[in-house]
Amino acid sequence: MRYEILGPLRVVDGDTSSSISARKIEIALAVLLIRADQVVTHDQLMTEIWGDRPPRRATAGLHVYISQLRKFLYRPGQLENPVVTRQSGYLLRTGSDELDVRIFLDLVKQGRADVREQRYEQAVHGFESALSLWRGPVLGDLRDGPVLTGYATWLTEARLECLEMLADVCLRLGRHRELVGRLYSLTAENPLCETFYRQLMVALYRSERQADALMVYQTARRTLQDELGLEPGRALREVQQAILSDDNRQLGVLAPS
Repeated sequence: MRYEILGPLRVVDGDTSSSISARKIEIALAVLLIRADQVVTHDQLMTEIWGDRPPRRATAGLHVYISQLRKFLYRPGQLENPVVTRQSGYLLRTGSDELDVRIFLDLVKQGRADVREQRYEQAVHGFESALSLWRGPVLGDLRDGPVLTGYATWLTEARLECLEMLADVCLRLGRHRELVGRLYSLTAENPLCETFYRQLMVALYRSERQADALMVYQTARRTLQDELGLEPGRALREVQQAILSDDNRQLGVLAPS
């Protein structure tokens, strides 16, 4: 069985995927998956499900939701249900089951190692494989409590970091032309991320589009001023100066290997 949270929450068993339509039960499963193989206390679960205003019979309601969750996760021939009761709460044992976020993090870790060892083609494959696991925003629209919100924020940042590393490696391999369209999309989706503007400027410059690269800098500068009242950071300014000077050597780590 495979649990997937890099997108709307679902459980995949062979060729069949299933999801939970009852939101509170879905939240309970999401929290147990986030803390997989660890005990999640009753209070933590109730906070995620009801916030700071739980109903009078919240404990009884939680027991009902866990019971329904066990039924959802039960598979014929299963010796033990993955959801286990502990004195202070509940625990979801993954055992041999897969969790897509663990696969994602392992692929990113391996990609970093490949970059350090200058195995750039392997790094590209690893980062692309990691990103292919994403089907949408983490856990869909589940953003009810502090555990879910914090975890979704952390994973979203991890995805952005993976995208940044992938673009850097592609630039090292001289794949600047194929990066241009992707980086335009990423700057539009993440208008305050200076890294994507910097990478786009380098990709355009190497694609013999110097004027477009300088226009990207002006767009970034205008956006940062309007949204935050800030000037572009040092790295972005240095790329602009390198392009104005037509000096590829000043682009440092982004120079092709």
